[in-house]
Amino acid sequence: MQHILVILLHLSSSLGRLLRPGGAKALVAENLLLQHQLLILRRSRRRASNLRSSHRVLFGLGSLFLSPRRLARAALMVRPSTLLRCHRALTRLKLRWLYSSSQKRKPGPKGPGPELIHAIVEFKRRNPHLGCPKIAQQLGKTFGIEPDKDTVRRVLGKHYRCGGGQDSGPSWLTLLGHAKDSLWSVDLFRAESILLKTHWVLLVMDVYSRRIIGFGVQTSAVDGPNLCRMFNQAIAGQSCLVRLSFDHDPLFEFHRWRANLRVLGIESVRSVPYAPASHGFVERLIGTVRREYLDRLFFWNGTDLERKLEQFEIYYNDFRVHQSLAGATTAEKNGHAGTVAASFDHYRWQGHCGGLFELPIAA
Repeated sequence: MQHILVILLHLSSSLGRLLRPGGAKALVAENLLLQHQLLILRRSRRRASNLRSSHRVLFGLGSLFLSPRRLARAALMVRPSTLLRCHRALTRLKLRWLYSSSQKRKPGPKGPGPELIHAIVEFKRRNPHLGCPKIAQQLGKTFGIEPDKDTVRRVLGKHYRCGGGQDSGPSWLTLLGHAKDSLWSVDLFRAESILLKTHWVLLVMDVYSRRIIGFGVQTSAVDGPNLCRMFNQAIAGQSCLVRLSFDHDPLFEFHRWRANLRVLGIESVRSVPYAPASHGFVERLIGTVRREYLDRLFFWNGTDLERKLEQFEIYYNDFRVHQSLAGATTAEKNGHAGTVAASFDHYRWQGHCGGLFELPIAA
């Protein structure tokens, strides 16, 4: 009975709209929506009625003739957002029918052919230091055409995925590729034990292969002799490196540290001040060690921390895949044989770092 009274009130409030131009269509559509909602409520005894596809289409068609201000008053069973969503869907469908690709259009100017696109992309790949004007001039001289520099820029922006624009020199990965097995990075970070005692950790990594060279742990404050001991502990058993990269931390200004590098015959490469990207590899690795490992376990003392860091080093170098290495491990990057491919029918799970990580392997 309440629904009937509400509908009558809506009908009485809408009589004045008949006097305006086009008000009859809106009034008929609104009354149709109200009547259809009443029929659905009578058929359904549930708390929330399920709308069929035909109901949604009818509500959407009816909402085309109503203004958004009238939708809130015409919605008894459904929410106004439902009617607005149906209205937007029908509007998009109408625009798709009116402006679909099946309509005949006037032919526009043709873009560059596939041969020219391939020549531009290949020219840029072989000469990454050249810009768009130079590429356009060189191709015009070679093929006897007149490509515009803007055309070259659009082609490179769409088809050239290895870079774009002018390049002042080789990329960092290309430069590090020439310095393979000769450029390491070192940095320090702190870790708190379960007894809230601070431990300093020195991390050494190979920049090219992302391999962890080793860790050095110090419980007390770090000075020159302790820093040298931690570094010698981290690189123990490794081949002698050529270059070592580190930042401008005051700890690396100790006289003993510089003397130790001279004795080992290591060339120091300092990072650019206030430029984190110049020393980002080892800093990102420190974040990985914290997030994936140290933040998920406790350790008691320095000896316990060294043992657990050795376990993580084995897992990180031999089993963990790296996005920067295209899904390979650091061991595969160094030339070691990869793991045997497993089958979905025969495989098992292998735990690492005390069961903190579990990886599938071939059974």
